[in-house]
Amino acid sequence: MQKIIRRTALARNQAQRKAIRATKNAQREEVKDSLRQRFAFNRMELDAIRGERQRRREDWLRGPLAPQRDAGPEGHSFGALSPQAMNPPSIPEHLRRKYINIAAGDRVCIIRGRDKGKINEVGRVEASNETVMVKELNQADVSFPSWLSEQHGSKSPFNTLSLPIPIDDVRLVVALDDPVTGNTRDVLVEHVYGGEPILEREYGTDTPRHTRYIAGENIEIPWPRSEPATQKDEEWDTLRMEVETPTWVPSLQSAPFPSSVLDELRNKFSKYRTRHDPEWVEAKKMEEYRKEYLQSRSLMTPKGEFLAMMKARKEERMKAKRDADGNLIMDDKTTEFIERFMQKNASSKAKSAA
Repeated sequence: MQKIIRRTALARNQAQRKAIRATKNAQREEVKDSLRQRFAFNRMELDAIRGERQRRREDWLRGPLAPQRDAGPEGHSFGALSPQAMNPPSIPEHLRRKYINIAAGDRVCIIRGRDKGKINEVGRVEASNETVMVKELNQADVSFPSWLSEQHGSKSPFNTLSLPIPIDDVRLVVALDDPVTGNTRDVLVEHVYGGEPILEREYGTDTPRHTRYIAGENIEIPWPRSEPATQKDEEWDTLRMEVETPTWVPSLQSAPFPSSVLDELRNKFSKYRTRHDPEWVEAKKMEEYRKEYLQSRSLMTPKGEFLAMMKARKEERMKAKRDADGNLIMDDKTTEFIERFMQKNASSKAKSAA
């Protein structure tokens, strides 16, 4: 049985090591893919900056002879960014922040870029690339294909949109009470951390489950109110009352399913199995006992086997002569001899006393 247990443990450990290696390989490939996307995104930005510098220098050198770049087939999108600027590369899942302490509806202040120092409300938070979109800030013209603009009912070749901003480039603005004056004023929070308690939120809301605090002061920052989406019951929808109505009540007197179903859910002959039938376990134990017995026996000659047999018979005879307490049982001859001896001693003592 120990061999079976050891084999199962080795197989389980091997599977765990294999899973760890597969996870590390997947993480490594994810990091490579993220770096590839980051390099392509940075190259796109650098090419746009370099192209704009070249055009500006060309316009300055040519003066009145500078080309009219906002005309021609591509003139309608001159100066607009590519739609790829709206999708920064994603961060590998194992390298992302555990808690994102900014949610849609928060007021933030931009600390880097052309809109540095401006405050507005967060419109959207992207956890995959750890960016936020601030309403009416960090805006730029983004050119879209004509077919995409027509789907959204826009005839303009470009739209003015807010570009994503990294979370590290914004700071949370919180309204706190001044302990000196007692007035409420906006405070720019430098460091925010998240932690417990982890709460259950209403279904349909995007409010994070964790709680956020101001680092150093441990002041809890409330989350902005998020209204859940209104759901309208249709004729084809299943009512919640019908879903929550219990249709089966388990009982302790009977198993929820036949024991044979376990062999269908779990491979009966799997090397990872840790539960076995009692009959099979007893058979394995008997095999181990027999193996230990055979290993304990040494090579014996016919004479040795005869002496061992005689010794075993003698032990059986001696065992038969003992009672339940382990004392020897005397036969009738021995009892009569002891009685005669005691009577003889008693008579001799009486004569000597007389």
